[in-house]
Amino acid sequence: MASALFTSYLYAETVIINAEDDWAPFSSMRADKHGVEGLSPTLVKAAFNSQGVEVEFNAVPFARCLSEVEHGKVVACFDTSITEGNKNKFIWHKTPLFEEGLSIFALSESTEKNLTVPSLEGKTVGLTHGYSYPNILMDNKKIIKDSSPFDDTQLKKLILKRIQYAVINTTPGTLLINGNRSYKGKIKIVGLVENSVFYLNFSKTHKDGQRMADIFEKGMKSIKSNGTYNNIETDFKIKNGLVSSAKK
Repeated sequence: MASALFTSYLYAETVIINAEDDWAPFSSMRADKHGVEGLSPTLVKAAFNSQGVEVEFNAVPFARCLSEVEHGKVVACFDTSITEGNKNKFIWHKTPLFEEGLSIFALSESTEKNLTVPSLEGKTVGLTHGYSYPNILMDNKKIIKDSSPFDDTQLKKLILKRIQYAVINTTPGTLLINGNRSYKGKIKIVGLVENSVFYLNFSKTHKDGQRMADIFEKGMKSIKSNGTYNNIETDFKIKNGLVSSAKK
């Protein structure tokens, strides 16, 4: 009884947040299908917990993640970058969840490097359906865009030379390549579209949208200032082999 009372006191309320189910290592369904894992849910939970709010995650595909927030079925979703197309659809907190490069991948035989968006004009470029891409890329009609259901599908098409470039976020793309013998050593980064900034997008139509956005912003500031954010980020990098454990 005492334990239940303590938990009730510590977490005055519970919020349900949509979490992307297929964007490892930032947010993906666990192998046992029970819950989500990755940097994002860990940070989101820590931020809300710091303000006395418990979090439950609803793992869904990214397109549904966004749609349910837009229509007020759930209060928020992650991971989302702000674009011209979505900036007025949602409520945004100020402190970013994290930043991540949006890289241009090509076959390792390529001699190209330091490519940017204009370099892709006239080329067939892979994108993942339902993901948010910057307008500098999407509005360029000279780029031939090829849609795939998953990042991994882009890489398969690249190997088969069905596309000339794949546009995938740096960390997920690198881990996909390193974890698959069919890709490792055959694909490399040859350029950068942008350094993307990711947030939770909160609902304008859900009754708790603005309130929860404000609570989350306070939580992000709290975990940034007390060192929790840095500890989580470091553990994430070590777990995924992005830094040596000696640097912790």
